[in-house]
Amino acid sequence: MSEITCVIAEDEALLRDALIEQLAGIWPELKIVAACDDGGSALEAIARLRPDVAFLDIRMPGLSGLEVAAALTEASPKTQIVFVTAYDQYAVDAFDKGAVDYLLKPVAAARLQATVQRLKARAAAGAAPDAALAALLRQLGGALPPVAKAPPLVWLTASAGNEARLIMVDDVAYFQSDNKYTVVMTPQGEALLRKPIRELLDALDPTIFKQIHRSTIVNLRAVASVTRDEMGKGVMRLKTRPETLQVSQPFMALFRNM
Repeated sequence: MSEITCVIAEDEALLRDALIEQLAGIWPELKIVAACDDGGSALEAIARLRPDVAFLDIRMPGLSGLEVAAALTEASPKTQIVFVTAYDQYAVDAFDKGAVDYLLKPVAAARLQATVQRLKARAAAGAAPDAALAALLRQLGGALPPVAKAPPLVWLTASAGNEARLIMVDDVAYFQSDNKYTVVMTPQGEALLRKPIRELLDALDPTIFKQIHRSTIVNLRAVASVTRDEMGKGVMRLKTRPETLQVSQPFMALFRNM
């Protein structure tokens, strides 16, 4: 069989490495072209590489596996999706009713072998994901059990020159990655937060703060409009800042209702 490409998205390094090792033994002709540890990176990698298969953890920092899969209907529609989940019966019934594969953590070798066989068969037949995926996403979208985590971040301390500023998170227009640090943009100016943007993904309220690029998180309350250019990328205008922000093409699917 010809080479089949794959992207793996799992935020826990040990589980990600274990899945890679299992796949190497069961499916040696599979080529893993990217291994990602958050949803935004996964979405951009899959949109860029257009792999045959993607293994998506349902719970990831930033975008969930379900959000990534929903965006892939535009960004990489031929990619076969396999969801990886730690949740059992709440989702198993839904998965079993659709033509979408899932794996429960920890991944059992027999289950992975069966999944690989189905993926190979679909690849050989040239089958693409169908309406079953869209139906499954609608069913599971509001059914994920809550995750026990700290309340969303309310304020933060960032530096501006020699000054340390206390900034209310609601006042932030957007966050922009700057190597190991993060630039915090407010109506009053910018400040530097001494932590990488990835550490903010799980600390912010996901109903208010959304990724529009792997290096940018925007406050939806600060957004005035989003328009799509001729290349399919988005241009976002803000209420409180004069500059516009670029929404990378795969992320535009997340803004259909804006």
